Parts: sequence; C-alpha cells; structure tokens
Amino acid sequence: MPLWLLYRLSDLVAPLLYHVVRYRRKVTRTNLVKSFPEKSLKEIKKLERQYYRHLSDLFVEAINGLSCSKSEVMRRYRIVNREVINRYYEEGKSVVLMSAHHNNWEYMVLSINLQLRHHGIGVGKPLNNKGFGKYLHRARIRYGDEIVDQTNVRKVMAYYDQYHVPCAYMMLSDQSPSNAKKCFWADFLHQDTAFLYGAEHFSRKYNYAVLYYEVRKKKRGRYDVILSELCPDPSQAPEGSITLEYIKRLESLIQNQPQYWLWSHKRWKLDRNGRKKHYC
Repeated sequence: MPLWLLYRLSDLVAPLLYHVVRYRRKVTRTNLVKSFPEKSLKEIKKLERQYYRHLSDLFVEAINGLSCSKSEVMRRYRIVNREVINRYYEEGKSVVLMSAHHNNWEYMVLSINLQLRHHGIGVGKPLNNKGFGKYLHRARIRYGDEIVDQTNVRKVMAYYDQYHVPCAYMMLSDQSPSNAKKCFWADFLHQDTAFLYGAEHFSRKYNYAVLYYEVRKKKRGRYDVILSELCPDPSQAPEGSITLEYIKRLESLIQNQPQYWLWSHKRWKLDRNGRKKHYC
C-alpha cells in the first residue's frame, strides 16, 4: 500500500487512538505534566493531540518500512552530512551512534547500511512476541544492516573489533533500563531519570568515537538526519561526561519539539532502589 494512502488511514486512526481507544492516555498525560510543569492543562492537551497524530504516522510508516524499496527509503530518510562519519571509516575506526526515540527511528535501522560506508549495527531489546519479532527482524535487515540483542552486544563488538571491521553501532539510549542499579542517573525533564550506560561503556572500552544524530522532520514522510560529534576521544573524557552530554542534547531537542518523542512509553517506571513506581 503506498504511503500517501496509509497517511489517509493515519488521519482516521489518530483520533480513535486518542479519544476512543485512549491508548496509554494516562501514561502520556503523566509524562507530559511532570516534564512540563510550566504548561497549562490546555497546552498539555494540545500537545497530546499533536503527539497522537505523530504516533499514528509512526505506525503507518513502520508498515511502509516492511516492504518499501531501497530508493523509497533513501528518498524519505537522508543523512545530510555523512562526511562527519566517513572520515572515521577512512581511518578504519568504528563509531557509536547515540540517538533517541524521537521522530522516525525505524527508517534509520532500515537504511543505515545503504547510507553509510561502515557496517551498520542496531542494538536493541527483543520483542515479547517472538513470531512477529522474527518477521520484523527479517524485514529490518534486508538491506544489509545487522540487529543485535543488547545481551549479545559484547560478543559482537569483540568479534568485529578483533577483525578490524569498521562498524557503526546505533544505540537509542533513552529507553528505560531494566536494572535501576546498573545505569546512569541524572536530572532530565525535571525528574530523576535512569539512563542506559552501554553506549558510554563500550565507547570507552574500545575508544570508539561517539556521534550524536538528530532526526528532523521536514514534512510528513520526509526526514533529514544530522550527525555531530559528541565525544571524538572517549579515553580523554571524564567518567559520565559522554552520557551527560547526550542527556543535555536530548533534553534540548525534546523541549524544542516535544510532540515527536515517545511519550506513551513508561519512561520513569523505576526509582533508584529498583522499585516500580505507581504511574497513573
């Protein structure tokens, strides 16, 4: 089904998700109210509606991504300054790419090996639905990228480092950690927040440069990806500084374009002792 037709479906689904199904409305409201205490209830509700329109578009773009051609994904999703990362490839060096669930991240997973000279590897959590997870995995890797379970990333990185294969490890570091005592805590959007520490850990272990990428929505179905250096030399960076710089950039991005972040995710579900917080 062409994407323009899927967007017509999205126009119908968005109000249903928000008003009828009320998909994670309480979670979304709680996250927004705590993250933007300066906003009125009217402003929060407006932001909610914008978010659910975006979320509905993400659903149909994910459907489109299961079957879209190379030319289509390259037309819709473009890294505009590849020279930032290409110089590391020319030096035979791997890099860590840090980003977040902001705008469309599935097209990045799908297109990374089409756009970069590095071997692209996405690091993430496996889906609970194993049958659909296998189908989605095959669809994601059909253009040459590799998807690695976060529990297996140590072995994969050691292998590619041993054989000097320049890789780009894509890590969406805004996910909620499962272990509150093995993560990095910081103030983020007015809340005590746990962050995954894997990106900093592995960049330090192998001294891989850390790049940050921001996904900018030009219009519906069209995205530009902007790369920037976050830490060129982790061996010289103070402990925790890489993650703190990532958090700073992500917070600024969300504050400027809040409707494009994944608000329906239970981002703040644990406290520092690992206890689950009552969310709504």
